[in-house]
Amino acid sequence: MHGVQRRIVTGSLAGTKQCLWNHMIPRLPSRPLRRCLTMSPTVGRRQLDTTTESKVQGVLTPFFSQTAEEEKEEQARKSYPRKTAKDVSSATSPPTKTKMLVRDFIDDSLYNPNYGYFSKQAVIFSPETDFDFNGMQDHLEFMNELAKLYKEIEGDVDEVDEVARQVWHTPTELFKPWYGFAIAKYLVSEYKLNHFPHKDLIIYEMGAGNGTLMLNILDYIQQNEPMVYKRTKYNIIEISGKLAERQSERQDVRDAKDHHRCVTVINKSIFDWDVHVPEHCFFLGMEVIDNFAHDLIRYDINTLEPRQALVSTDANGEYTEIYEPVGQDSLISRYLATRKEVGYRSPVLSRKLWNALLKNMPLAPNLTAPEFIPTKLFMLLETLKTHFPQHQLVLSDFSSLPDSVDGVDAPVVQTRYKGTMVPCSTYMVQPGWFDIFFPTNFELLRDMYLRVCRGTGAGNDKGVRVLTHREFCERYGDIERTTTRSGENPMLMYYENMKMILT
Repeated sequence: MHGVQRRIVTGSLAGTKQCLWNHMIPRLPSRPLRRCLTMSPTVGRRQLDTTTESKVQGVLTPFFSQTAEEEKEEQARKSYPRKTAKDVSSATSPPTKTKMLVRDFIDDSLYNPNYGYFSKQAVIFSPETDFDFNGMQDHLEFMNELAKLYKEIEGDVDEVDEVARQVWHTPTELFKPWYGFAIAKYLVSEYKLNHFPHKDLIIYEMGAGNGTLMLNILDYIQQNEPMVYKRTKYNIIEISGKLAERQSERQDVRDAKDHHRCVTVINKSIFDWDVHVPEHCFFLGMEVIDNFAHDLIRYDINTLEPRQALVSTDANGEYTEIYEPVGQDSLISRYLATRKEVGYRSPVLSRKLWNALLKNMPLAPNLTAPEFIPTKLFMLLETLKTHFPQHQLVLSDFSSLPDSVDGVDAPVVQTRYKGTMVPCSTYMVQPGWFDIFFPTNFELLRDMYLRVCRGTGAGNDKGVRVLTHREFCERYGDIERTTTRSGENPMLMYYENMKMILT
């Protein structure tokens, strides 16, 4: 860690939600990646660390033979029980001698109530006072002020304990209340266009963090649309018990006249939602879906048939990827079938010439490069269709990320060590200590949404739009309030790698 350089990001906050700085440090795996295996009902083909399998026989064969210890471990692995994140939700330490689909492994790492990342590590940066952008010279002054506050809160966190707590930021917190006001303006305009005054304005927010967006939206409606405010109902769906408590307490520090009595906080995962909501409602998810767990697939290099990955954890807590044919998990199968219906073709399969060359190369892999697929996001679409049939959706998150692990739509995996953000080279890391977050292909999400929730093909509903963060803020934001004296506007300049889907 010696000689680490710290560089302020001045042009954009694109790159990390946790930290304002990029660090010139190597990417480190948390645990050794033993090897990748492929498993099938008949033949299991062994792979090396880089998913490179030896097809060479003869003099090279001994170099790729298993040791007696490895053979024993592989035999033991066959008897490991298959678990889901829900199966181990009551565990007080990460399970061993198990195998889990990648999405369950990531879910457990992030959301386990006892050791998951969000149950103990995450702290959401929220300045006590709003930034006076009009009083600042330029965006550099904003960045310097932000860096100073960020350093203070990181110091406070470090004084609490020595665990690697990470402080992360969102546009909701950095540009409050103006970003929340922009969301509110959009909601009100859509509501008044189609439903006012005959129906209530019903809002569901998934994963509300500190509750800042809720307060900003309701403040805007109360101050600017009093008649609409009388018909407003705001519901928060929050998986974290600690955050749900914080959201409920946010109004306790306000004057009585500023309390919003139309708020209900529901401490529950959206994936456990079982209540039918027949009324028209707006469903918000701001900077949430990046932490939705993904599955991992690779394609057989000869047949191009997909194979789904599992993470096998041995008695020592070391991880191994194993692969099996797609079909044993209905969610993965439904996702891939729907994706095929909308005409999407994986970039991995588009490399026809490269895949053809691989087949005839010595030491060639038997599987393609990895591809992460957003199965939990797909589950959200199914939940919306089933339980919120009259919803209008507002989702915002990262559309691209630097410093990700290898693979298509791969995540960034990072932790904080002595004030420094450490990006890692694999998602197979010690559960609870690392944030794992993914980019979203919003154009594919739009097409999948149309198929699942509207029953139409890609491009057949002009009411479903994908906007960049800047486009949305320019259209609905009061950009004069976030403009500095030099004319620069941080709310428009930053988060260039974020997009929104509006339905």
